Amino acid sequence: MIVALLLASGLSTPEAAAPACTTQQITDLTTASARPYTLTCSARLAGVQSIRRHIVLEGPQASGVTLDCNGASIGQPNAPTSASAPTVMIRSAKSASGQWQAVSNVTLRNCHVFGAVRVWGMGADGSYDDLRLSSRQDGHTERLQEAAPHNIRLEQIRITANGTIPLYVGPGVMQLLLQDSILDGTTTATAIYLDAESAQNTIRNNRILTRTGREMIAVDGSARNTISGNRFDLHGKAGIYLYRNCGERGVIRHQTPSGNIIANNSFTGASWLRPRLVVENARNGRRSYCGEDAGYPFGSSIDDRDNATGNILRDNRRP
Repeated sequence: MIVALLLASGLSTPEAAAPACTTQQITDLTTASARPYTLTCSARLAGVQSIRRHIVLEGPQASGVTLDCNGASIGQPNAPTSASAPTVMIRSAKSASGQWQAVSNVTLRNCHVFGAVRVWGMGADGSYDDLRLSSRQDGHTERLQEAAPHNIRLEQIRITANGTIPLYVGPGVMQLLLQDSILDGTTTATAIYLDAESAQNTIRNNRILTRTGREMIAVDGSARNTISGNRFDLHGKAGIYLYRNCGERGVIRHQTPSGNIIANNSFTGASWLRPRLVVENARNGRRSYCGEDAGYPFGSSIDDRDNATGNILRDNRRP
């Protein structure tokens, strides 16, 4: 009965904690390598240790894992990262039968990540085929959320970007928390990206210093998130954009960027001519690929507009 009530309310059931890493697993984790390490156990590093390789937390076998770096680093300074090879990948696994199996209740704490953290469900295999097919059927949002990671906690971490988006929150991801953290470095894109059909994520009390090529945070068809108490240095760029990327790669966006709370954030370094701190309906179909999802009776296939509604935007200011 309790489990049924939790599921009905949209909350996840508790996961058992992952087992503690053995001495050999810690040695393997902290041995420099060009190959990613698949982490399925929990660890708190000693102060002299660091992880000089990428790590992957994949599928149910990684659920319940806590990695406390105790101030140590993951990755290597100035080493390039990409969307396909981020420093930390938290992703769902695809079974032999083609079913997506989510990872949940992962905590990353007290770590300095050089590069990027990427959290992804359906499509984590690098293909958009599943996403496209799902989006052309009713129930896409719920299906995507069920397949995606949830309850991911990133606490007191620092992500120093070097190229790709430092924190990417993929389609359908729910209940991710980024708190008391620092984002810096340089990216050609955004500092944080909340992708389509994701929801109920929290970005709270962070210092966001990343030099970006565009807005700091993109809320792309993502709903019911809370972005509050953050301090941004915009370096002349925009702050937070709410929109949906109609038709990109032929994937229909079902959900609108609605029901978000964006409050009590401060912005320095805004452009004086067009400060653009928080902008709703930032695109409204003004993209060449919007027609690529045409022909279906859902979401952006029938309406390219962003249709942001019910967002609470308050006390966002320049000091």
